[in-house]
Amino acid sequence: MAAAVGWAARDSSGVLSPYNFSRRAQEDGDVTIKVLYCGICHTDLHIVKNDWSNAMYPVVPGHEIVGVVTDVGAGVKKFKAGDTVGVGYFVTSCRACECCGKGYENYCSRMVTTCNGVDHEHGGAVTQGGFSDVVVVDEYYVLRVPDGLPLDSAAPLLCAGVTVYSPMVQHGLNSPGKHLGVVGLGGLGHVAVKFGKAFGMRVTVISTSPGKRQEALEHLGADDFLVSRDPEQMASAAGTMDGIIDTVSAWHPITPLFSLMKPMGQIVFVGGPTRPLELPAYAIVPGGKGITGNCVGGIRDCQAMLDFAGEHGRHHRRGGADQDGLRQHGAGASREQRRPLPLRHRRRRQPRLDS
Repeated sequence: MAAAVGWAARDSSGVLSPYNFSRRAQEDGDVTIKVLYCGICHTDLHIVKNDWSNAMYPVVPGHEIVGVVTDVGAGVKKFKAGDTVGVGYFVTSCRACECCGKGYENYCSRMVTTCNGVDHEHGGAVTQGGFSDVVVVDEYYVLRVPDGLPLDSAAPLLCAGVTVYSPMVQHGLNSPGKHLGVVGLGGLGHVAVKFGKAFGMRVTVISTSPGKRQEALEHLGADDFLVSRDPEQMASAAGTMDGIIDTVSAWHPITPLFSLMKPMGQIVFVGGPTRPLELPAYAIVPGGKGITGNCVGGIRDCQAMLDFAGEHGRHHRRGGADQDGLRQHGAGASREQRRPLPLRHRRRRQPRLDS
């Protein structure tokens, strides 16, 4: 066992405070990683606030981890001490089922999440995430971070990045000249716009907030901007899009979105509204339009996404934890430095992506 220090939520207030705990002992196939950065995902907010009634307190959140390898087990072949690596949404799966065999470990029924999961291979221990100073992970689930990607801004790609990249590739929304709609301009929306432009697509942002127009067009490089509450704007774009990535995590009317797509167009939901969405059959039947969802991506897709980001300069900056912060709030900190840390209102920096 290895001593670790992190930030943990102890109840549904979602407030984080210092937490000393133990990581499991490194095994032959494991990689020990010193955490340098960890992003904040909306899923972390749901978990620490127990929105889904599944929090196992205390919870150390964080599944967008970037760090440096400090030690490896005797059987590790892909990594060595000093390598820069990442860990995403999950840390193990069965590796025997159909999903795992096809590279979709994220849909394995025995997949264990990086935080707030139950690791039955190690005595049923509850997994603790990357808001800590060290993690121990099977090498199969460790990703190589390409040279040239800034580490702090590469971390969010390990969840937000692959969550939009994977379905774009799977559903052919990565072809130059195609027209992609992106609903919502939060963390996922930022990355979807940037990947869309990197693929050479025409990208239209669809939002309820007119105030996001400048950000979408001037800062992120989108080609067009639609206010979804404006019937005239929506009508002007009817039947023009090859597909849509919907990133919104709150309830919103989705029927009007289908009219924006060409026949056989596909809309992919990657957000997680808590209220059921409403979809009448007439929105999809006449044009043969499809609807699907996506939850992060497998190891293969995540590594491909990082490599693509490294080649094209794609990265995404947003709030998170780093080692300086962990030391400041750790066991040796003063009372003022050890103040509870609310996990909300994090500053997001925009991704810099080149076509």
